Amino acid sequence: MEGFPPAPVPSNGASLDDLRTAAAGCQACDLWERATQTVFGEGKAGAWLMLVGEQPGDKEDLSGAPFVGPAGEMLDQALAEAGIDRRLVYVTNVVKHFKWKPRGKRRIHQKPNAAEQRACRPWLDAELARVRPRAVVCLGATAAQSLISRDFRVTQQRGEVLPSPLGPPIAATVHPSSILRAPDAEARRTAYAGFVTDLRRIADTVGR
Repeated sequence: MEGFPPAPVPSNGASLDDLRTAAAGCQACDLWERATQTVFGEGKAGAWLMLVGEQPGDKEDLSGAPFVGPAGEMLDQALAEAGIDRRLVYVTNVVKHFKWKPRGKRRIHQKPNAAEQRACRPWLDAELARVRPRAVVCLGATAAQSLISRDFRVTQQRGEVLPSPLGPPIAATVHPSSILRAPDAEARRTAYAGFVTDLRRIADTVGR
């Protein structure tokens, strides 16, 4: 697989705003060519919890903010039910540009490959260094396999808080978009309840 150079992250003295400005011009991999814009993380330095998804979706690509589409609305609702103040959380993605393929007039999500994830990883590492969260939660398999282990299985280990070389303890749960893809209303209710349970369990374990 073709590799890409690592993202051009500013020096350690850079603030989150500095990082966001620098990331707006990132061309470390080829995803920028078809994306509308970079979608950087959102939240404040000192946020106790960092949530990491796979990549921005269609609505996020157009707005420039993470988790603002249907999956983001579900995430906000689940955080509230789990007793987690959304204002005290930092949300971001492993990859900062939307990878897609056309289907008629729609833009359909494609999973970022390993080379694209590696190229974008310095941005996430810089976010972690600036935010310094007490815990990291991976939303979905791509984030979990990127940050925890390629062998990690969300279905088997979801909600379990693990030590991590990243610094703060890390856990994983499903991505809220997977709940939206459930086959029927009952399946969605069950999946959503499990998602809230995971978030509450993680928060209770690491301390809110």
